[in-house]
Parts: sequence; structure tokens; C-alpha cells
Amino acid sequence: MVQQCSEVEIKTLQATSPPCRHSVHLPVINPDRLKTAKAIVHQTVKLHKVFSVQGPYPVIRAALRARGWVEKRICHPHHHTSKRPVKETSCNDAGGTEGEDDGDQEQDPDGLYGLMSRLVRNEIVYFYWTNRRDAINTSILQKDQIINHFAKAGSFTTKVGLCVNLRSLHWFDSADPDTFFPRCYRLGARDEKHAFIEDYRRTACTSLLKYIVERVQHVHKKRINDPIRGKNILSCGSEQSFVSLSFSISEPSEPVIIPKMINTALKVCQAFLESLEHADIDTSLDPYQSLTKEEWEEFIDSYYLVVHGSAQIDISDQSVGRCKAMLQRLAMVSPQLDTDGIHNIWIIKPGAMSRGRGIKCAKRLNEILSVVDSDPALIKESKWVVQKYLESPFLVEGTKFDVRQWFLVTDWNPLTVWFYRKCYLRFSTQPYSVDSMDNSVHLCNNSIQKHLRPSHHRHPSIPEDNMWSDDQFKTFLSSRGSQAQWEDVVVPGMKKAIIHALQTTQDLVDSRKNTFELYGADFMLGRDLHPWLIEINASPTMAPSTPITARLCAAVQEDTLRVVLDRRADRSAHTGDFELIYHQAAVVVPQYVGVNLLIEGFRLKCSRLLPPLRPLDHSAPKYRVKVKKEMSSEKLKPLPKVVKSADTPVKNMTGKVLRLPPASSQPPVPIPIETFTLQLPKTGHRSIHVPLNACSHSVFLWRRSLELRPLL
Repeated sequence: MVQQCSEVEIKTLQATSPPCRHSVHLPVINPDRLKTAKAIVHQTVKLHKVFSVQGPYPVIRAALRARGWVEKRICHPHHHTSKRPVKETSCNDAGGTEGEDDGDQEQDPDGLYGLMSRLVRNEIVYFYWTNRRDAINTSILQKDQIINHFAKAGSFTTKVGLCVNLRSLHWFDSADPDTFFPRCYRLGARDEKHAFIEDYRRTACTSLLKYIVERVQHVHKKRINDPIRGKNILSCGSEQSFVSLSFSISEPSEPVIIPKMINTALKVCQAFLESLEHADIDTSLDPYQSLTKEEWEEFIDSYYLVVHGSAQIDISDQSVGRCKAMLQRLAMVSPQLDTDGIHNIWIIKPGAMSRGRGIKCAKRLNEILSVVDSDPALIKESKWVVQKYLESPFLVEGTKFDVRQWFLVTDWNPLTVWFYRKCYLRFSTQPYSVDSMDNSVHLCNNSIQKHLRPSHHRHPSIPEDNMWSDDQFKTFLSSRGSQAQWEDVVVPGMKKAIIHALQTTQDLVDSRKNTFELYGADFMLGRDLHPWLIEINASPTMAPSTPITARLCAAVQEDTLRVVLDRRADRSAHTGDFELIYHQAAVVVPQYVGVNLLIEGFRLKCSRLLPPLRPLDHSAPKYRVKVKKEMSSEKLKPLPKVVKSADTPVKNMTGKVLRLPPASSQPPVPIPIETFTLQLPKTGHRSIHVPLNACSHSVFLWRRSLELRPLL
């Protein structure tokens, strides 16, 4: 029963209310409202329904309050003194977070929420939702407290972590990361920097081969469509056919020895294939070391003269056939050959930033390396990564886009992953082109594109807010006869990529119970609609920046609470658009029994002490002992008569008197005597004859141990 508050208590609540940014200063507190607030608080505290939200998540607040939860507001005294937003920290260092700063204005006209928050100021919070992983110290939480971030999850939500951990996928699954993740290198690590340079040079070789084949096919196609023009382009010799590729020369033409370039490219590709088959173990020739640095620079410069159309070359049909054959062999072992394109473009990403900040596309090797070498601190921390750019993406009306896909992890042991059925597309503001390296063409982050004006050359079907829902994209695919590709190729590919990325980091994340986390994965689609994982973000932004995000972001937050809270009370509760795609079998941990070891048994007792061994003056070599057993009836001698009558006392070696049975009238049975011959080859032949009888058996064993001791 809640008691009626006195006027003194009301004034005390008003006077002690802290100057928090979220607090509502009430000049007058209605006693009836206070009574209602205390009744609600009493019930929620009893049911452990006190929550705390840090960040702009009004949907989460409203959904929890609708479920009967009361918020305990976390005050930040250093925030209310300035109206400036909080300084953005290193998002990817904190786990790849994209969350906006805490600046939302809550609607509380009657002040009831603020009053209840004041009443639970000393209560334990049982549900935390924050936009930063380090906002709450998970090590001091109780078991029944719920939080929306796993500790140590930066192993896959950072660009560096995802780059490194996916290389160990073969230990967890038979999948190849090159089939869903563009190859990536840390430029700060010396060995990976060298591997990137080799990859860059090899990609230049394959790009040259692809360019030659594609241009020849293009020339033949023009010859068929336009015989008059094609006749001027294609000329046939008497013995061998040649294709002359002419381009608009923007720079003075430089001499290019195309046969030499093709031979070099084929040689490098052949060595790469042999290295995959381990056929290069017995060869000491390294194709990358066979060319000097100056020769490689000359090859790269000539490659750019050819690709960018400032050189005129003549190619024989024989050379084109060799290029086609090599590309066919490479396609069998290089899943990214089709997406690599012919321009050798790479994308440089600073690992300490998110939302597309600091990202740059480049073609030249020296330009890529100069970006990293300019900051020694980042080289030391190995936070710069360079990733192969997908030059042949799937385009919507000539415009590039990426896909933001949500997924939820509710447990790491066993690994439990929920996939959201809805997603949205983010377009760039400029038509796609590889001639420009500007971010407005190649980066689709909304945080970058929202500040740019859409190009007039972009197709009018692309909205000005640069976003599509998945339903709009499926309608677009249906208009081109590819609607089935979404369910058959795109969605399964995204699910597999997410599961593989989580498998490689399962042992690195703190698998605390009563913890969950919502992630946002970014995908690119190839020309065949195959999805490629670009990165994974923790705390994906839920800001309603467009009508698409306003609807979908609110839905995904509500469905997250359905999975995390409603399903805990009722396993058959509706989970919205979340679909359980992976539930790992639980790993049984053996019970800990401690380190105390117990040995049970009994001690062996010797019936008689052996004579002491005589010391050896020197260590003798090991001898081979040949035992010769001679048993012959001729050498058998009768046992000497020791006992003549039963009355004669007989003592054994210990002095104990033995009682023998009465003597028999029959003659004694002779007992054979075994003679062992010990041959010592290095010290000369020597035989030791020891009769084995009841009295001398122990003496024989003692003497034999002396003779055989060099063997020990």
C-alpha cells in the first residue's frame, strides 16, 4: 500500500532533483500523480523491470515502457553545460559503432516519466541499451542483468579484425573467405604489406590479359555490327591474323612492347598457379623476384598506357588464345577474378574510423603506399587496411549501391544468430564510373551522400534520398526477369557470409549470458548478384534519416525486443521479421575436478636383499650376450643326496629348519642342470658355468647382473 506523500516530501523531491539534462523541472508536483508513480515503481522494482537507455533510441524507450518497464536515467553532468554534440570517438576502435550522439528530446508532457525515474534512482538496472560498448562495465554486472553489447566483439566489427580473423575460417568450416570477402591486407604489418605488393602486381598481370581478351571481343563485335568500320579496325595477314586496337590518344604515344608484356603476365600467372598446387617447391625461381623493381615499374607503367587507351598495340590471334587459356585456368582457382575488373583499383580504409570517413580509392601503387607511410603512428598500430575494390558491381540504372542488412546475436556459446528479413539499399549520388576516384561515385554511406547533391545525369528512378527498400529492389529485379535471384542467390549468400564471419571470432568474444547485440552488415552485389561482405558495424545507426529508415529502423528495434524479452517469457512468442538461421550445438564443458591426484595400490616388498653390486672403475661398452642352452641326457648328473632320512634336520639359507617328508624307497630322479655361456666378444671368450640348484639360484642372479651391467 502506497502511503500519501506529505507536502514536505514533495518539496524535498523538487529540491533534490539533480540538474540533469533529461530531468524535467516541475514547479508543482501533483500528489495524485506522485501516488500513481510510486505504485508503478513499486511493482516494476518487484518484477525487476528497471531499464536504462543511452543514446537516441526513442523506439526502445517507448517499447519498454509499453511492457511495464521504468527508466532509470543516466545523467552526464559534463554534457548539459554545452549544447555542442559529444565529440565523436574512434568508432571502430570501440567496436565499429555507428550510433548517433545522445541528443534526442523525449516527450514527457506531464512529467510522469521523470518522476518515476527519480524514484528508481537507487534501484538496480536490469536492462541496459547503450550506443557504446564501453559505457557499461560488464564484469560487475549480475547474472540477471541484460545488456545489448558483448565484450571483446571488436574482432569482427573492425576492419582490421575482420581482415585478420577470416583467414582462419578453414579451421571452422570448409568455406573459402575469398568467395564472399574481397581480399584485404594490413599495410602496417611488414609481411602483409609485401603480400599486398605481390597481389597488386599479379592483379595488374591478370587485368592486362582480361583487357586484351575483352577488347578483342569488342572489336569483333563491332566488325559484325558495322562491317565497314570493322574492316578498318581488323586486318588479316597472310599467315597470322592481327588485331590493331586504336584509341583516342590523350597523351603522346609511348613505345609499348606488347609481346613482352604478355609473356611477363603469363609467366607471373603460371607461377601463381604452381604455387597453389605446391609445384614451385623444387624451383628456386620466384616470378616476383625475377623482375627487378625498375622492371616492375616499367611493366606497370606500360600496363596503364594500354588500359587507359593512350597506346596503340597489335595483337596476334595466337597471343589472344594464350590469354584466354590462362584466364580460364585462373577462373577455376580465383573466385574474385570477375569482380577484379581491369583497372586494378584498391580501396584504402583507416581502421579507426567509420561512416566512410578517411576512405579513399586509388589505382597507383605508390599512391596507396604513400597514404599509409605518411602516418607512422598508424603504421605502428597496423590499423590501415587496403582491400580489393569490386570494379564490376551490379548497378541499378547505372548507379552503384550497397545493402544494409541487420542480424542479431543472442548467444555465443552456443552461437545463436537471427537474420532480419528486411533490408534497404543505399545509392551514390553520381553515376558509376571508374574514371573518377571521387567518393561520391564509389562510397554509398548515407553519412557521406546526404551532404552531396544528386547528379543530373543519374537516372530519375533513383530517389533523391538515395534509398530503396528491399521490396523496391525486388520489383526492379522482377522487371528484368531476375526476381528469383533474390531468394536463390542474394539472401542465402548474405546468411552464409554472416555465419562464417561469426564462426571465426567465436572464441574471442566474451560469451556472457543475458547479453545480445544488434549488428549491421554492409554488402555489395556482383554482376551475377553474388553478395560480397564489406564490413560489419556494431550499434548501427537507427536515425530516421529517410522514410525508408524511419519505418525499417523502428521495426527492427521493436523486433529485437521481441526476441530478447518476449521470447524469454514465452518460447513461442512472435519474433517479427527475425529468423533464426544458426543455432550451434551446445559444447559440453567437462566438470572441473581440481588438481588433486590420487594413486591407489600397495607397495612391493622384496623377500631378500641382494648382495651389493661391486663398483665399476670405468663404463664398459654394451655387449651382446649369447645364451647357449645345452640340455643333454649325457650331461645330466644325479642330484647329490642331501637328505638321508626324515629325522635329519635341514636348514635353508635363512636358517629355518625344514621338515621333509619320509624318504621314499625309490631312487631319486635326476634333475637337469642348465649351463649358460656368456660370450664377451670385445674382452675375449669367457664362459661362466653356474649350476642352478635350490641353494645357488640367488647367487647366479647376482653374478649375472654383474656381467650384464654394461648393457644398462
